[in-house]
Amino acid sequence: MDERQPTLPAAPAQPARRPGGRAARVGTAVHQAVTGLISERGYGTFSVADVAARAGVADSSIYRRWGSLEKLLADVALNRLNTRSPMPDTGSLAGDLRVYAAAVAREITGPEGLALLRLAIALESSGQEGLQARDDLLAERARQLDSMLDRARERGEPAPDALGVLDHLMAPMYIRVLFGLGPLTPEYVDGLVDRLLSFDCQAP
Repeated sequence: MDERQPTLPAAPAQPARRPGGRAARVGTAVHQAVTGLISERGYGTFSVADVAARAGVADSSIYRRWGSLEKLLADVALNRLNTRSPMPDTGSLAGDLRVYAAAVAREITGPEGLALLRLAIALESSGQEGLQARDDLLAERARQLDSMLDRARERGEPAPDALGVLDHLMAPMYIRVLFGLGPLTPEYVDGLVDRLLSFDCQAP
């Protein structure tokens, strides 16, 4: 008598999970909804309910993940910055600053222009929670700048602090665009980088 155990059928293969899954899809839909509403209505003219309706999700999903409309807006802005103006790593501080400054110049002269500045103003006027969201957004961007500057210092290059980059590189570009003082030509943007590096080298 054959006492061998019968061969059991193989278990059906489990479908591979897509990276991110539902959470990623919800995040993308909500970010797209916010971007669309901002384009159509501007900042400060829509609610979490409006975002949820456009994204096809429940209000509770947004509150659970972001906590408030202000924090959601800051997250959308930071995601936009990270996507369109990421921190470069070219191997030199001058190269990093030139690539970064050129990306910022393209961003703020593009179709949506000074979106980040308008968002910061909108958050500032939306109470204490808005102020905290704005501060968190700016602190995270400063942290990212610091990571680029720290790499330069590790290579032995003199580097400004993040506030120096904001004061001498970012602010002039924003002011130039905001007041229509002239185009952000490559020569102008590179000149800002040169002056920033020169100023830092001469600082005591």
